[in-house]
Amino acid sequence: MTCCTRKRTDNLYKDSRIGHYPLMHSPFLPGAILLGYVYFVLSLGPRLMANRKPFDLKPLMVVYNFSLVGLSAYIVYEFLMSGWLTGYTWKCDPVDQSDSPMALRMVRVAWLFLFSKFIELLDTVFFVVRKKNEQITFLHIFHHSVLPWSWWWGVKFGPGGMGSFHAMINSLVHVIMYFYYGLSAAGPRFQKFLWWKKHMTAIQLIQFVLVSIHISQYYFMSTCGYQFPIFIHLIWIYGTVFFILFSNFWYQAYTRGKRLPKSSTAASNGEVHQNGKAKNGKAKKN
Repeated sequence: MTCCTRKRTDNLYKDSRIGHYPLMHSPFLPGAILLGYVYFVLSLGPRLMANRKPFDLKPLMVVYNFSLVGLSAYIVYEFLMSGWLTGYTWKCDPVDQSDSPMALRMVRVAWLFLFSKFIELLDTVFFVVRKKNEQITFLHIFHHSVLPWSWWWGVKFGPGGMGSFHAMINSLVHVIMYFYYGLSAAGPRFQKFLWWKKHMTAIQLIQFVLVSIHISQYYFMSTCGYQFPIFIHLIWIYGTVFFILFSNFWYQAYTRGKRLPKSSTAASNGEVHQNGKAKNGKAKKN
């Protein structure tokens, strides 16, 4: 590792390898995008659509969902090839801050994961223009706005290392999730292939368990060279909070049966999403 790949500012180290990537120069542009997203979803969008008919976006949504399947699969592959299958111990893995090809590959995929979170803001935009406002819950908005913001700081200061495990797992779940959405948006003839919607919630619960177990190793190690403990604490908090939220969803939806319609017809672009996003009683992630 070399010291020259980090630039010290206000007693914090930001990774100079990431500064030339889009959205990474300063937090103001991504912050403005996320604030604009919240304003559009909660205020401007519903007002613009108040006297308009909902848009029919099924063809677009099929392309959108299956495109995210491909993007998420690529992100998983890149995480594996840039560290998780090529040198990481799956325990205390520090951020490689050198300019080696493998380290720079990890920087790229960390940024790509962050960028995908901004693409996924379209999930909610589609809800608004289709007038599916009942599917826009606090949990959904909280996840879509908080995760890109927190990950911006993670990518800016520490792209890679043990803190990237949850991003890789999140992307793997997204492969499954958006594949489900793609089938759902493709029309009634694919409904018979959507019998596994309940299992999506189970997959997401497993995700949070895996993330929490992996990150919890940090607290039991005598020493760990990971450079950004604050990210460890945040990941552990996120994993625990979302596990509780999804467990409550499971209870409400499948035990009490109050949140899922009895009809077997799936809603386009989503019944079960991930990372704490809930849609019309169907859990959306991460």
